[in-house]
Amino acid sequence: MTPPTIPDFGRHRIRVDDDVTLNAAVGGTGSPVVLLHGFPQTHLMWRHVAADLAADHTVICPDLRGYGASDKPAETGPDVYAKRTMARDVVRLAAELGHDSFTLAGHDRGALVAFRAAMDHPDTVSRALFLDVLPTLDMWDALRGVSGAVGFHLYLMAQAPGLPEEMIQASADAFFAYFLNAWTNAPDAIPADVRHHYLDASAAAVPSIVADYRASAGVDVDHDTVDRESGNRLAMPVTVLQQDWGAALGYHAQGLWSAWAEDLRHRTVSCGHFMAEEDPKLIADEIRALADR
Repeated sequence: MTPPTIPDFGRHRIRVDDDVTLNAAVGGTGSPVVLLHGFPQTHLMWRHVAADLAADHTVICPDLRGYGASDKPAETGPDVYAKRTMARDVVRLAAELGHDSFTLAGHDRGALVAFRAAMDHPDTVSRALFLDVLPTLDMWDALRGVSGAVGFHLYLMAQAPGLPEEMIQASADAFFAYFLNAWTNAPDAIPADVRHHYLDASAAAVPSIVADYRASAGVDVDHDTVDRESGNRLAMPVTVLQQDWGAALGYHAQGLWSAWAEDLRHRTVSCGHFMAEEDPKLIADEIRALADR
């Protein structure tokens, strides 16, 4: 069965590496905006936002390497699912579609890919928007003590290959549904057919999803540490929208992001984690305002 995509968008399959082809939905006309999905989702999470932005932008919504209908290479080494590698995929995808510069927005895991793309490709990523994450180094620092139990899945999937994949595969629907249930303030924002798509797509991608998370406890930390120690910062305009996780976990989100971004707009929002589905107008308006600066 062909997986669902964004209505009225074209479906593209574009090779970005020797053994990796990405699935992407593309629609609209105008200056390009690339939207990267989070966990446990696919590009379909952007369906409302993308339809809005397509009125005046070319909108590109890929499934990340390892997710959805994109290829899922085996984790033969730490770089296969490094955010640096996944960011390069996105830059190559956009180039194949004719865009050497674009606004980039990412949610959750996609925001970590977007962060690395903006760090590594500042001449390509002209503006960046990040939804409900901290940069990897700050994320690990924030998850301390019993309050850090909210990130239990990060520690599970950081373990060596074998046990995490076996445990998650044994109860994949329950595992992935937990996050769809716990992280939303508006369950109706993810209707039954979309929810089933997310669960099916995630269950079919357990090894690559775990590999993505495992990289964030290893090679991604190494790459971010080099940037921090070198004083590298995001030079483009940056918008960050987050829930008030800092109040619960004891950190100042805007202060953490300010250390990485020279030109920062930070906003705390009231919707749940899946904000592109819970409040798509807010997210579309923020992306459009950033892209049109």
